[in-house]
Amino acid sequence: MIAILPYAEAQFAEVDALWRTVFPEDPPHSHAAVAIPQKLAVQRDLLLVAQEDGHVLGTIMAGYDGHRGWLYKLAVHPKARGCGIARALVRGAERALADLGCTKVNLQVRDTNRDAAAFWAHMGYAVEPRISMGRTL
Repeated sequence: MIAILPYAEAQFAEVDALWRTVFPEDPPHSHAAVAIPQKLAVQRDLLLVAQEDGHVLGTIMAGYDGHRGWLYKLAVHPKARGCGIARALVRGAERALADLGCTKVNLQVRDTNRDAAAFWAHMGYAVEPRISMGRTL
């Protein structure tokens, strides 16, 4: 049975391996060694893992600034896809955000990741007329 739980520090190696598999092109500032300590310092309960028999099969990270919620790092191990893990992670993160008072959730998908865009559309998310901008500090 798959459980959606807050991340535990003992899961670092498995999450790191999962993210390296699922996000091989991520820049260094998005690697587990950087992103996880940053997340644990702020809203640590919004880093969730999907776990079965003590093994991490997936993750999702969420954030809430008091106005909008964000979803990041939805990852499911390739061998565990198609079992509803991503859906369970998303719904778990949405519940956690709603519990904090969040009424709107945003996310970003790389324009080349058509499978991810299709998944998010299936989950009820829609493309909005926005320009995504960012700056690395």
